[in-house]
Amino acid sequence: MPKVNTQNDVLHVVGGRPLHGTIQVRGAKNFVSKAMVAALLAPGVSVLKNVPEIRDVHVVSDLLRLHGVKVDVRPQEGVVTIDASHVELADVADVDTLSGSSRIPILFSGPLLHRMGEAFIPVLGGCRIGSRPIDFHLETLRKLGANVDKEHEAGIHITAPDGLHGAKIHLPYPSVGATEQTLLAAVMAEGRTELSGAATEPEIMDLVAVLQKMGAQISVDVDRTIRIEGVPSLKGFTHTSLPDRIEAASWASAALATHGDIMVKGAHQPDMMTYLNVFRKIGGQFDVRDDGIRFWHPGGDLRPVAIETDVHPGFMTDWQQPLVVALTQAKGLSIVHETVYENRFGFTEPLIQMGATIQLYKECLGSLPCRFQQRNFNHSAVIFGPTPLTGQDIDVPDLRGGFSHLIAALTASGPSTVHGISLIDRGYEDFRDKLLALDAQID
Repeated sequence: MPKVNTQNDVLHVVGGRPLHGTIQVRGAKNFVSKAMVAALLAPGVSVLKNVPEIRDVHVVSDLLRLHGVKVDVRPQEGVVTIDASHVELADVADVDTLSGSSRIPILFSGPLLHRMGEAFIPVLGGCRIGSRPIDFHLETLRKLGANVDKEHEAGIHITAPDGLHGAKIHLPYPSVGATEQTLLAAVMAEGRTELSGAATEPEIMDLVAVLQKMGAQISVDVDRTIRIEGVPSLKGFTHTSLPDRIEAASWASAALATHGDIMVKGAHQPDMMTYLNVFRKIGGQFDVRDDGIRFWHPGGDLRPVAIETDVHPGFMTDWQQPLVVALTQAKGLSIVHETVYENRFGFTEPLIQMGATIQLYKECLGSLPCRFQQRNFNHSAVIFGPTPLTGQDIDVPDLRGGFSHLIAALTASGPSTVHGISLIDRGYEDFRDKLLALDAQID
């Protein structure tokens, strides 16, 4: 993976001008990396298409290579070819060099246990948006028959000397990561696995589609129960990724906040219906076309809304941060209740410094069941607008918060300097060139 050049880690933005133009969104970050891990299950060649050129793809590619897998990444074509015919255990020190880059290594557990009988998982990285415990992952692996050694100095050593076997697993919360872990570990476990309380996001369903192409037996019921019949072997796949609904919604929020007009090629309506309803309720306009969705601010006042994040098919947690920036420009009082990650509102402090009126609360300002009820977290926000924003120096805190700060800088009058911009590369392909294509004033 290329090292970050500190000079390229800063973006100078002069805001106050609408974003206009056309950009392209490719495959979903939250699916592509997991499909690449799934390729490790099959001793053959897999081809993944519509792959974005983002840092997470390079992290997973490097992790696969450390385990003896051949990976060919062709960013121009958006194609990744993975040959997992040969798999070996990686050197602990080598794996540890990537431990702070991604939370993906924990998902290597199931495939490595099936291929090698053991796995080593380093200390995990990822965005600092709240607790993302791996307890669900480890408990799932234990129920499937794995031995987990959490006392290992540099990480977690997991073994399965007798192989994995089917089990009944219940998730108290529909965790995406724990659902992915169960799928990747159970597809070749002996017998049947029944996972209740599973996540059913579109990215999960696309992973199920990939595993089915590989030869897995998986059924998904409407009550969030996934049943997996273990098979003795899998084969490689060829698959085109679903588009990134988070990136598409982020650009839509940018169009709204800056009074712009952005055609997002590749945006897929069915996966964005909840977001589109809120976008329209605020006063934004959109036009669904065969090749994507056009989003624009029609003029006049934006309307305030009350929204609560939730698991699919609810309002996605990754949609709320960019949208909060747009809500600072709505006339009246908006309420956002975050029920998925407890520290997701840390990004609002720079917005307040730029002139936004945002008040955070520990109380649940909503009716949805909340994971953080009566705990000491700011997970409700009241936004009053419209408020003019002025440019500031900003430090990017995490992937989605960072893109939200970028939207705020583009909305604000005057210059802003955004530091730590490389974090955005984790999930937004070629965003600098896309901004230039939208007539943003950046350097």
